[in-house]
Amino acid sequence: MALTRLFLVVLLSITMPLVFFSRAAEAGGAAGVSYGTIANNLPKEASVVDLLRQNGITVIRIYDASPEVLTPLANTGIKVVVMMPNKYLTAAAASPSYALQWVKTNVTAYYPATQINGVAVGNEVFNTNPEFNSVLVPAMTNVQAALAQLGLADAVKVSTPVAFDAIQYSYPPSAATFKGALVPVMKPMLDFLQRTGSYLSINLYPFLTYTAQPGNISLDYALGNSKDGVRDPNTGLVYHSLLDAELDATYFAMEKLMTGSSSSATAATEAIGAREGLGDSMATNKGMRVTVTETGWPSGGGPHRGRAQMTLEAAADGAPAAATVANAQAYNNYVINRVLSGDTGTPHRPDADMDVYIFALFNEDLKKTGPDDTTERHFGLFYPNETKVYPFDFRGGGGGAPTTTESWCVADASADEDLLEEEMGYACDSADCSAIEPGGECFDPDTIVAHASYAFNSYYQCNDRASGSCDFDGAACVVYQQPKFGNCVLPSNNLKE
Repeated sequence: MALTRLFLVVLLSITMPLVFFSRAAEAGGAAGVSYGTIANNLPKEASVVDLLRQNGITVIRIYDASPEVLTPLANTGIKVVVMMPNKYLTAAAASPSYALQWVKTNVTAYYPATQINGVAVGNEVFNTNPEFNSVLVPAMTNVQAALAQLGLADAVKVSTPVAFDAIQYSYPPSAATFKGALVPVMKPMLDFLQRTGSYLSINLYPFLTYTAQPGNISLDYALGNSKDGVRDPNTGLVYHSLLDAELDATYFAMEKLMTGSSSSATAATEAIGAREGLGDSMATNKGMRVTVTETGWPSGGGPHRGRAQMTLEAAADGAPAAATVANAQAYNNYVINRVLSGDTGTPHRPDADMDVYIFALFNEDLKKTGPDDTTERHFGLFYPNETKVYPFDFRGGGGGAPTTTESWCVADASADEDLLEEEMGYACDSADCSAIEPGGECFDPDTIVAHASYAFNSYYQCNDRASGSCDFDGAACVVYQQPKFGNCVLPSNNLKE
């Protein structure tokens, strides 16, 4: 993530809230996590893979092609997008043989045991290494050709993450265009993505937009839960979340570049016509998928009042702090739950499919954007000790703010049954498991997962829900909604009596 650069949304005189929707798993989209490692206190990679499995995280992105990550991912079913770092782009663009060797070393050496499903060629090149702009698409082309030569063109797609500030304006969304200086790169890139059946990757941070303009954007709108809609004057479309506005700005910018339309009014008219079957001006990219390769919200750090004009005085303007645990929990659960619900469309593209990657897996203690801003260290879903910063759920259980301080410990359904049996025995040595014995009130359903969950929870409650009492060698996890197996509801009371 490039928090050092922020595209300041041109808001004019808006007080505009918007709508973001998303779609579920394979059919419409997947909710995943970006796994960064700019830290000196993170757990070992094999332990991280266990953490992913325990929490139902089945899709990730990494910022290299590290063997330490790719090897333990083998045979887990977790899909991963690897990255070719920016420093290799010139060589990959100049030499098809270099690109082929890179793919052999970093993709086919692990595939298919490790389910690599994408290669990100560079990362936010326009901002971080603009000297590589001219070689970006040639590098992508050679990497894709290498995958095709190795028979992986359908299974592994090539794209490159683009920061949102590649778009000139974002309000109203229908007025969005790519920056003129980037058009010579973006146009052939979109042609390449369309030709290869790939997707545009874009990093969207409503947090950054909100902190740049706290007086013009409501916090509810930035978090995705605004009740008041805002109307795009060109299209008449109404928005209720900032993420949707940024997504549609991306779609409109793509459409103009692909169709050659430059007028926002003309583009809006064409867009309405295409949605109503009145024209085909967007047919060239109507089906192109957009993947949100990074989005997230920090749970702490600061001050952070916007990039271009941030001063210490600006942080004291009376606006509430944005980087809080409550806000991070609200935004990230909004995104996760929306994708899992299958609601991936936007006002402009109601039937759009989309994958979203939450940034980031861990709080990374070596990240910073300046001496007065430490928010970039606090985007993690987990602390480095593998405990959650706040509740979330990638299995579709909600994960929003818990209505109770209670929690429960349940077995991981994907864990090895022998491990569950062993750990269940350990739990029952110290806790009351009579309810899952034959004839007991929780014997049915007679499954290893149900019985292990009861045993693990019994042990967890007996130990006052202490940190580390719901581990069981990685075979269990804490949940914040009371679990039920058949007619057996796992108790929440202290069971030491």
